[in-house]
Amino acid sequence: MTMTRRNFIITLAASALMLLLDACGSRKMKKISLPDDFKGPRELGRLYGVKITPEDNIFLYNEGARWLGVPHRMGGMTKKGVDCSGFVTIIYRNIYRKKLERNSADMLKKNCKRIRRGKLKEGDLVFFYTGRGRKRKPNHVGIYLKNNRFIHASTSRGVIVSSLNEPYYLRTWMCGGRVR
Repeated sequence: MTMTRRNFIITLAASALMLLLDACGSRKMKKISLPDDFKGPRELGRLYGVKITPEDNIFLYNEGARWLGVPHRMGGMTKKGVDCSGFVTIIYRNIYRKKLERNSADMLKKNCKRIRRGKLKEGDLVFFYTGRGRKRKPNHVGIYLKNNRFIHASTSRGVIVSSLNEPYYLRTWMCGGRVR
């Protein structure tokens, strides 16, 4: 095993062990296992078009993978259909245990500190103004992954991974947001 792969396995095992510990301080160990659909770094890397490393939050990538292809539905928050802010809300609740506002403008205003594009880190939010709604307020949001890639619920293609370098996202970019 290479040292990097070994470190990744150790990190994954440590993360799984931390999940076993009760946050309330209970001494009783609970038996939990990874879900059957939990994917490894190679499979996730192929899905997202990026190399998944030990430093990446594999749980974020796995949760996002479970939603890929879910169609867009305004106001939706289920696998039958989800909108962009609903998708972000669900991912943040499941992965980071944080409750976010339900629309992109309120997420930016109440839950985030604005950050520049060059300062984005995995898990940061990315905000866009797509030409509908009130000017200067974002009406689309996604979650930054790495290498200028982000996951979001597109109105035309459902939950997908896109690049911030695509002309459409360069044109509609507003700012990044680091959740407080």
